[in-house]
Amino acid sequence: GIGNTTAAAAVAAALLEVEPAEIVGPGTGLDEAGVRHKAAVVRRGLARHRSDIHGPLDALRCLGGFEIAALAGAYLTAAQHRMPVLVDGFITSVSALAAVRIQPRLRPWLVFTHRSAEPGHDRVLAALGAEPLLDLGMRLGEGSGAGVALGVLRSACTLHNGMATFAEAGIDAG
Repeated sequence: GIGNTTAAAAVAAALLEVEPAEIVGPGTGLDEAGVRHKAAVVRRGLARHRSDIHGPLDALRCLGGFEIAALAGAYLTAAQHRMPVLVDGFITSVSALAAVRIQPRLRPWLVFTHRSAEPGHDRVLAALGAEPLLDLGMRLGEGSGAGVALGVLRSACTLHNGMATFAEAGIDAG
């Protein structure tokens, strides 16, 4: 496979202090044996770095891929600029979890677009207190959930901005 769900599962397992088997999933299409192997790989990575991981930065440094660490940094920077961010799926949610553990005030700036079919995603969302906008069983990644959610958000804004008030519609609110 591509491997980024493996790195994300390792970071999530470290941050949530859970067994890899509770987090890992098929990613881009592993069979049951592949998922067991993936859990074993994550378990070995955690064992190798256990003494080096004392917080989210260490988890990113020891277990995460460059893209996972870069996303965490992007989320932190966006919040500094008071810019909301769409978080799309398992891998990006793990980055968000690390970033929120670094700076908890980041959390309100994160909009979770969809619940991934990847098993660990529910655990990560729960740790973040996040309820995603969509639950379509998606596992594609590549921003697909954010693309769908952006359309929903735009429609909601259009509806909100175009809706008449009770007074404008001639409705007695009393």
